[in-house]
Amino acid sequence: MIDDIALFIQIVKQGGLSNAAESLSLPTATVSRRLQRLEQRLGEQLLNRSARQCTLTQAGEVYFQSYVELIEQFEQTHRQLNDQKAQLSGKLKVLAPLNISHGFLKPMWLAFTKQYPDIQLELLLNNQLEDLSKSQADIAIRVGPQADSMLHQKKLGSVDTLFVSTKAYLNSASAIEEPADLKQHRLIGTTLRNKWQLTNTQTNATYTHMCRFATTFNDTGFVKYLVCDEQGIALLPRFEVIDELKSQQLVQVLPHWRGENRDIYAIWPSARLLSKKAVCLKQFITDYIAEKL
Repeated sequence: MIDDIALFIQIVKQGGLSNAAESLSLPTATVSRRLQRLEQRLGEQLLNRSARQCTLTQAGEVYFQSYVELIEQFEQTHRQLNDQKAQLSGKLKVLAPLNISHGFLKPMWLAFTKQYPDIQLELLLNNQLEDLSKSQADIAIRVGPQADSMLHQKKLGSVDTLFVSTKAYLNSASAIEEPADLKQHRLIGTTLRNKWQLTNTQTNATYTHMCRFATTFNDTGFVKYLVCDEQGIALLPRFEVIDELKSQQLVQVLPHWRGENRDIYAIWPSARLLSKKAVCLKQFITDYIAEKL
């Protein structure tokens, strides 16, 4: 109804239906039909129409004076919000996982804030899936797709998972040439998975390993810490161990075998349009993942 009231205000300001239709880029018939609909809902005739002009009825004068300032304020606020959405400045509230943000995404966050200093980034790090609507965040970064149908999801990149260990551990343990050999080793894992679905990158052969973990954590960072401490083998996403592999603190085990990929998503409420700032961040992360992985 508020749209039709705004249309009525515009008709009065423009001096007639045809002028209002031209101003709003609408057919005159549409403007006339919507005005009639408003009058029917109110049970009052708002305008006296003639071939040349429209004049306010007594009831129309009352409604015009009552709503004109409210509609003008609404339209001004709407323009200001649209201007803010279209600018690369102002607040941008983002939810993101703790581990990946401190590790793999850390250079990305630093580069983004440096490149866009007018964007006031509010980054909330938490490994728990905080409610996006309650937090009033603009966008969230998640590892893995989300089941909530009320959320828009955009995959930013895909990350493979690797077997890693230390040279010291491997030198002290039995040989490992096939996934079945994992049964003879200390495996460090997470509480999220008790089996590994594996694929050979050369032959596309598959293998399912039912895990008996020596130690488990609900945090992949701690899994990595134990592996770096020469306590066993783990299957971890590449982003978790990329620096340790480069420094050779960790080495790959079973290099032709991979676990299931970890997809990184941007999510936001389906009822909300992304601001230009959020779109900019989404593309920035996509480009960063493509370059690094």
